[in-house]
Amino acid sequence: MPFIKTYIHFVWSTKNHSPLLNTKETRIQVWKHIKENSLKKGIFIDRINGFSNHCHCLISLGADQTISNIMMLLKGESSYWINKNKLCKTRFEWQDEYFAVSVSESNIQTVRNYIMNQEEHHRVRTFEEEYEEFIRRYGFG
Repeated sequence: MPFIKTYIHFVWSTKNHSPLLNTKETRIQVWKHIKENSLKKGIFIDRINGFSNHCHCLISLGADQTISNIMMLLKGESSYWINKNKLCKTRFEWQDEYFAVSVSESNIQTVRNYIMNQEEHHRVRTFEEEYEEFIRRYGFG
């Protein structure tokens, strides 16, 4: 059995960055569902949180898991579940794009804290500003 510890910080947004997850109660339901569903699929979510138009996850990859497969499973099933349960007034969709970056063992707690403080963080900063910083910080642009 392989011993693997590879953490990835995932960020993805709602279609067109629409604030469809606009109440804290809705977000709590969605994050809880994503976490519960991920366990059924063998995906280990260490932390999950977000704001009205995006989601952050810290995920430990398994030996046979890929970033694209995890995103397909989590985004596809959760959007179906959100629509089935009518959690939004309009049809819910996630954006096709996503951000994923590896996290070193020494930065795990920093990323956990960052993810868990999304509500406070976005009182002073928009998702678009956060996204641009990620692009710049990690050399994607």
